[in-house]
Amino acid sequence: MQPIQVGAPRPLGATLTRQGGVNFALLASLATRVELCIFDADSGAETARYDLPGRTGDVWHGLLSSRRASAGTCYAFRVHGPNDLDSGARFDPDVALIDPYTRALSSTRALSSGEPPHSQVIDPAFDWQGDRPPATPWRDTVIYELHVKGYTRLHPLVPPERRGKYLGLATEPVISHLKSLGVTAVELLPCQAFLSEDFLSPRGLSNYWGYNPIAWFAPANEYAVEDAVREFKTMVQALHRAQIEVVLDVVFNHTAEGGETGRVLSFKGIDNAAYYRLTPDKRGYENLTGTGNTVNCEHPAVRSLILDCLRYWVEDMHVDGFRFDLATVLGREAGGFNESSAFFGALRAEPALAYVKLIAEPWDIGPGGYQLGRFPPGWSEWNDRYRDTVRAFWRRDGGRIGELAERFAGSSDIFRHNGRKPSASLNFVTAHDGFTLNDLVSYDRSHNEANGEDGQDGHQHNLSWNCGREGPTDDPEVIDLRKRQMRNFLATLFLSQGVPMLTAGDEFARTQRGNNNAYCQDNEISWIDWSLAAANAELVDFVRLLASLRRSHVEYRRETFLKGAASRVEVKDVTWLHARGAEMTQDDWRDGNLRTLGIWYGKRSNWAARLLLLLNASDSVQTFTLPPAPADSPWKRRFDTASKTTEVLVLEDDVVFPLAPSSAVFLEC
Repeated sequence: MQPIQVGAPRPLGATLTRQGGVNFALLASLATRVELCIFDADSGAETARYDLPGRTGDVWHGLLSSRRASAGTCYAFRVHGPNDLDSGARFDPDVALIDPYTRALSSTRALSSGEPPHSQVIDPAFDWQGDRPPATPWRDTVIYELHVKGYTRLHPLVPPERRGKYLGLATEPVISHLKSLGVTAVELLPCQAFLSEDFLSPRGLSNYWGYNPIAWFAPANEYAVEDAVREFKTMVQALHRAQIEVVLDVVFNHTAEGGETGRVLSFKGIDNAAYYRLTPDKRGYENLTGTGNTVNCEHPAVRSLILDCLRYWVEDMHVDGFRFDLATVLGREAGGFNESSAFFGALRAEPALAYVKLIAEPWDIGPGGYQLGRFPPGWSEWNDRYRDTVRAFWRRDGGRIGELAERFAGSSDIFRHNGRKPSASLNFVTAHDGFTLNDLVSYDRSHNEANGEDGQDGHQHNLSWNCGREGPTDDPEVIDLRKRQMRNFLATLFLSQGVPMLTAGDEFARTQRGNNNAYCQDNEISWIDWSLAAANAELVDFVRLLASLRRSHVEYRRETFLKGAASRVEVKDVTWLHARGAEMTQDDWRDGNLRTLGIWYGKRSNWAARLLLLLNASDSVQTFTLPPAPADSPWKRRFDTASKTTEVLVLEDDVVFPLAPSSAVFLEC
């Protein structure tokens, strides 16, 4: 018997067969020869090498018996072909390449010495015990963005061996906290296997966020105790039991191979011209991502690879959705971004992906890269215009009332087309990229000195306000204003139309010491300090109240855009009120000095549902004339961000309400 049999061209990657053994298949259209290399799992030494004997179309394939390969076997490919930069070919059989379809990597530690990691055969068997996706409707979704390692690295109630790991997120203290905040989905920063950029190591830093992928199908080993695949599945299973969905932040716009001088690790050595967008002379790479290369989603083989990967994470790993980093790249074709691109069409036609959550970061750094509002129906998009408007309003910038109302109402000016809904707007005030909520109200400028880039990195348009002092302070008035501002931001976020996203630790005022670009800070700057949860318990309780109010009132979870400018009063969903108690006029909307607004839900003829949110971003007390309440149901104050208590206060005969500077008040009757 030959040491390697012909095998089959499908599925791609390394697959255990029913008869025993492993089938290997690699798509390499321009290759002249493909070698399969087997490595010792402990030493990393190459122990065997075989020419793949089969070729079907562009797929090279071969089958090793169970005596030569099984679950746990480490392998790589050496691909022969021309090294002709003028044609975009970069074949180099001296390099052992990662399988684009590998489900696991043996290790990424070897990369520090210049050695590539090895692909690894897995046994996909796992007892899911009847696991079912929570399938939370978009209207009811509350997203919580977190980093797998940083979230539990310092958590005192997580067993030490699980801290910073997938299994740490599966523990009861973590899940209980998430549930108490009303979280229905965790959005995990990249879990696809990744590596650090070469320029970070001399600074003693590493890529912490993970936006530098090396193997799209493989969960990162950094977050595993022993077995990344099984432990990731265990995490998903535990979160699903708590009715919490898992959304992955995925990076299909670039890879860790970098630009012209970057390492050859996988795609470059398999079919460089197919996998990447090249410059017209074929020798360089289009850099629409700021990382040196851009994945060519226009190529059919690349589209198939990405769809296969998404299908794998859904069907085998049971994830519930994806947030696509620099998602404009996905829709780029020869003429630029196309919301009807072949990729979007293929994704829409894939049955396994029909009901998963799809979230776009709707920009890249290339020409025409900003595409907010132009993604297909069914997608939700990170709405940075919401972020910037809310920040500017509470910073006391003038002329923001009209835009604030538009963003609060779901950004219909951006998303009301093609049957899209308010849930197309994923609202956020902070995210992993930028200031934390505490830092947003504590710093006027970024303090990124620890990154070693002379403070030149990071977003400069922060729209932050330090409330009178830069950084930490003992001034009680500044501290009080900062706490009030954090509550203002959170109240606006939870009560806006659209899907709210809370960034991990903002519920108890975590800080990154003013660093607004902590991508390389795998340390206490980025890790969640859980001692703050007790120190700022009242802020945590306030977030829980907001989540409860949002959950209790369907008015804040609409599936259609608000009707607030109709000619017939009785069909209005919302009435925008001036402080004098009258409906806002066109002159009021144009008043650049106006920083106070009332948002009144409920038809005037229907007293069953009466909700009133009052916002005052000015620096002085504003007396707000309240709409009349029924005699048997007076207005009740559920919260006032200027108050340290969330105790319900009944406003017996009050006609006017004194709104404190920089405050939000929620009333119901």
